[in-house]
Amino acid sequence: MIPLVVVLGVLGVSASGPLIAATLAGTSVTALAIAFWRNAIAAVVMAAPVAVRSPRQFGRLGRREYLWSAMAGVALAFHFVCFIGSLTLTSVAASTALVCLQSGWIAVFGLLRGRRLPVPVLVGLGLAFAGVVAITGLDLGSSPQALLGDILALAGGILAGLYTMAGGKARQTMGTGTYTALCYGICAALVAIMALATGQRLTGFDPAGWAGILAITVAAQLVGHTAFNYLVATLSPLVVSMFILLEIPGAALLAAAFLGEVLPAGIYAGLGLILAGLAVVVLGQRRTRREARAQAELGAD
Repeated sequence: MIPLVVVLGVLGVSASGPLIAATLAGTSVTALAIAFWRNAIAAVVMAAPVAVRSPRQFGRLGRREYLWSAMAGVALAFHFVCFIGSLTLTSVAASTALVCLQSGWIAVFGLLRGRRLPVPVLVGLGLAFAGVVAITGLDLGSSPQALLGDILALAGGILAGLYTMAGGKARQTMGTGTYTALCYGICAALVAIMALATGQRLTGFDPAGWAGILAITVAAQLVGHTAFNYLVATLSPLVVSMFILLEIPGAALLAAAFLGEVLPAGIYAGLGLILAGLAVVVLGQRRTRREARAQAELGAD
């Protein structure tokens, strides 16, 4: 089950950057409209089954669940603002690569909280980030406009890390449908406030614009984000964020195929390094858990 969910999640989020870039470039849709509608529609879709099967589910949630869901929703809202804004200023490959560095930020947050990372995890992160560099090269900030886009994408990655970590906490005691409905709903409400404050319209688009919003919502939100929100209940946020690194080569391939962007020269080598890094991290975490269980059993004896 988990491998299938990972594949669906990677395919979904890989389509996000190219679909957003194409929609912004070819229609009258605004950046905040994309962020609002993908979350508002997804919140309704995810809440409907919960409301039908267990209408009192939301009322039984405690303060802890609402707090972590709200934190995730706020981080997600600002993540979308940064990510979608970056796609109008820099390339899809560069924007996606910087946003997907959330695994590095999760590791940094862990270190700041006094958590020691096992050596295999550090090695795996290094291999994966080498893969990111192989795909994107060092062609970042090639112009003042691109530099601003890169900075926005970097901020989006930090916020994505916070979103994944908060989601991991929430999913310890919440089902996927309940959590995503709350998280996406809070995100949509905050984005709507931002749109009103900045004067960006949320309606009145041409049919092609609405088609783009619908495609983004189905592929990136309902399939991509929801798949990874499902996984954080059983896998650590770090491992989930490592899987998200596969979005980088996926988005580059889609952008090359449908938007005519030049395919990065090192994409296949980069993909190999990312997969190798992911394998090292997953195996390293499994070994660490086994050792921890063994020590606990010895202590109990």
